[in-house]
Amino acid sequence: MNFDRLTTPWWALRVVLGAAAFLAGLDKFFNLLANWPDYLGPVAHLLPIGATSLMHVVGVVEMAVGALILAGYTRLGGYIAAAWLVCIAANLLTTGRYFDVAVRDVAMAVAAFTLARLTEAGVVSADVRVRAANRVANTKTVTA
Repeated sequence: MNFDRLTTPWWALRVVLGAAAFLAGLDKFFNLLANWPDYLGPVAHLLPIGATSLMHVVGVVEMAVGALILAGYTRLGGYIAAAWLVCIAANLLTTGRYFDVAVRDVAMAVAAFTLARLTEAGVVSADVRVRAANRVANTKTVTA
């Protein structure tokens, strides 16, 4: 099977999902995009941690997942992101609001799952080999 045509979508998923996760996680500390504690469902309020502190923990997890994906651990990061996004969507459903955001998060979960599966299928294995070969070819030894 020719995976060349799938390389561009793989890279698009990797960059967009990795950056979105990392930046959303970072924003949990600044609340520039949204007032994140408003998105917590009633179950979250039963935890022995305040809403702001909980969102900081969520932010750290999201930044870690985004970093995993951006660093090339797309299979692992994709599966974690997919599960995480489904959990976020479930949380949003318990709020009785934000159903549109829950649907968007499920769609993003499918995209993250797709990234993981494309990685498993070896979509970029040829690309990685070519880059590694180019690096070796471009490395020059310096002699004194």
